[in-house]
Amino acid sequence: MKRKDKMIHYKNETSLEDINSTVAIPKNVGFWKTLFAFSGPGALVAVGYMDPGNWITSIKGGFEFKYKLLTVILISSLIAMLLQSMASKLGIITKMDLAQATREYTGKKLGIVLWIITELAIMATDIAEVIGSAVALKLLFKIPLFLGVVITIFDVMLLLVLTKLGFRKIEALVITLIAVILLVFAYEVLVSRPSWSEVFAGFCPHSQLVTNPSMLTLSLGIIGATVMPHNLYLHSAISQTRKVDRNNLKDLRKAVHFANIDSNIQLTGAFIINSLLLILGASMFFGHTQALGGEEFINLYHALSDSKIVGNIASPILSTLFAVALLASGQNSTITGTLTGEIIMEGFIRLKFPLWIRRIITRGFAVLPVLICVILYGGKESAVEDLLLYSQVFLCIALPISMFPLIIFTSSKKLMGEFANHKWVSFIAWISAIILTILNLQLIWETGKKFFGR
Repeated sequence: MKRKDKMIHYKNETSLEDINSTVAIPKNVGFWKTLFAFSGPGALVAVGYMDPGNWITSIKGGFEFKYKLLTVILISSLIAMLLQSMASKLGIITKMDLAQATREYTGKKLGIVLWIITELAIMATDIAEVIGSAVALKLLFKIPLFLGVVITIFDVMLLLVLTKLGFRKIEALVITLIAVILLVFAYEVLVSRPSWSEVFAGFCPHSQLVTNPSMLTLSLGIIGATVMPHNLYLHSAISQTRKVDRNNLKDLRKAVHFANIDSNIQLTGAFIINSLLLILGASMFFGHTQALGGEEFINLYHALSDSKIVGNIASPILSTLFAVALLASGQNSTITGTLTGEIIMEGFIRLKFPLWIRRIITRGFAVLPVLICVILYGGKESAVEDLLLYSQVFLCIALPISMFPLIIFTSSKKLMGEFANHKWVSFIAWISAIILTILNLQLIWETGKKFFGR
């Protein structure tokens, strides 16, 4: 396996050095014990595919078009699995995360530009997490929205404590919170009694996705909220948390293989949760779009206990469970968003701060615009949820500059050796990246028309 000399020199700058290569892999054990050892990074990545930003688009897709957009969630999830497998492989084989690799092959000036764009995307992602957590705190504990946003600043301290205890503790917490979200929505979907024949039919593509402008716009929103650029940076870094002998091809093959299994299992979980969100929106609220307009999180919370909307299954328990799941989602995304902020800052501009300062800065970038919005609009939930939707534009801009370098790097035999993408994998990846870029440009256009037409 050939590698450039300068790349070997660059490897001295490890990604997330405080947790890099800290998780031991047992030798000469069976499949399940090995998989357990490698399981965890995929869960942190999956969090980005079920954050509060996804909730709004998935639930809205259900109550506006019933089950017809399930096929969009399926296609988005398959593309995500492909891209994330490339990201984890890049980190394991090169010992560089995507930000480091991009900086290595672009130089300082362009690296700074790319860092700014990617930092804005991280802010956009973090905005969704801050809003989700703050709204959940208001629903559960009647905490004013402004104070709830301020409280989210201290979420960072949780990550600091967990880091000291070991990366496996972070992974365990994230998996637990994902399980809470999954159980909550599985229960709420079951009691809503959806038409399962219509559900399965919804996974089949149909012409309305293209011919119906409103459906196409919402489909673009679901895709934009599902395939997140920050996850590619995150996965390429945290895939390096396992101790792997990179001079041993057998160990490298095993690491890539089990990292892919872990990623695909966890992203399947994210796909199920997003599908449940859309099914919930369809089975409970289809035909009641006016009841959920504007303040989706708040109105959905109240609708779940309103018998006029959801019938005799209405219950305060359903509302409380929804808020608990929203809080769990926000907390999960807080952890992964903060880690990603670290990765891109160190990778693109090679700027190092003490651990706690880096994480405070990362969260501060996201909290400031939300606080300004809350102050200007007097704490109206509809205003901060609009901010959440408009913030997705930055994700659309950052996605191409993340996808294209990832495909180039992982397709290079000089860089990846025998682990380079097969030609058919590269072909599918390029087609997916080009289509996603076109769709994201369309989403930017539609969002711009909506914003300036208000």
